[in-house]
Amino acid sequence: MGAINVDLVVAAGRLPGPGETVVGARVERHGGGKGANAAVAAARAGAAVRLVGAVGADENGASALSELRAQGVGVGDVAVLDGEATGVALIVVDPEGENQIAVGAGANAAVTADQVGAALQDALPGAGCVLVSTEIPGDAVAAAVQAATAAGVPCVLNPAPVIPEVVDLLAHGPLLTPNATEIAELAAMLGQQPAGMVAAAGEEALGATGGGATGAGRRAEVDGAWMVVARTGAPVVITLGGDGVLVLTPDGQVDHVPPTPVTVRDTTGAGDTFNGVLAARIAAGDRLDVAVRVATTAASLSVAQLGARDGMPDAVTIEAALRTT
Repeated sequence: MGAINVDLVVAAGRLPGPGETVVGARVERHGGGKGANAAVAAARAGAAVRLVGAVGADENGASALSELRAQGVGVGDVAVLDGEATGVALIVVDPEGENQIAVGAGANAAVTADQVGAALQDALPGAGCVLVSTEIPGDAVAAAVQAATAAGVPCVLNPAPVIPEVVDLLAHGPLLTPNATEIAELAAMLGQQPAGMVAAAGEEALGATGGGATGAGRRAEVDGAWMVVARTGAPVVITLGGDGVLVLTPDGQVDHVPPTPVTVRDTTGAGDTFNGVLAARIAAGDRLDVAVRVATTAASLSVAQLGARDGMPDAVTIEAALRTT
């Protein structure tokens, strides 16, 4: 469950500074929103997907739902709301694929805990994983995480953006998938590094990495992750863009999964691809290390095309890439 947007993308020579205008040659329209993007990624990876969210009763909403259906995503739990506009993201992309994004939430801000609860009451008996992103109201996020974990269904919580409700939800034990910025925000919200076995194990594992992506250069992310692990009792998966992924587990293990080398055109949606494929593989019964490796490969492949979804690979493409790495 999560946001459904329309993305308006301008490819420019560079990203604008404060108060600055940059000009690109054209505007491209793509389907977007973290919830919808992850749903598409999961469906392309072979999962049966139901999406919970909301769109406006407008042309953008109708187009968004049509695109999702065409990708094999079930949209029966998406509310179509009169008087609300479908969410829109305004995106500028530079030649290196880096982006700046501003989002008008629109109907996404009207997703309710009752809507989420009703959808999950029907879906949970057959669910293999519940994936939740936080571009929807906090009470709806909480309803999803609490229902999934209470039912014993694996729950992946992507805290993008970090909202206050995430801290209280750690006690329910979801698998968190923050990026480097988000784990820093979570650590600041959680306070000082906890003492105890998890923190001590983390120190030992960090020292054993000997530098690099899991060593001193990523010390802040690793320290923040141990703070989350101590509260969830579950692994934390940190996405690091071009540096790949870190996986930290309650037994003190730190594993680094490198990305697949590609020519980067647009990083928009790479994290959504990762989360969607991760959830799909967890639902299929993969061990976490296997699921992360598959999801990292899929996210790497996704940045080779402009737009959040156009580069999302299918299961055959992912498998072919895994055979070559």
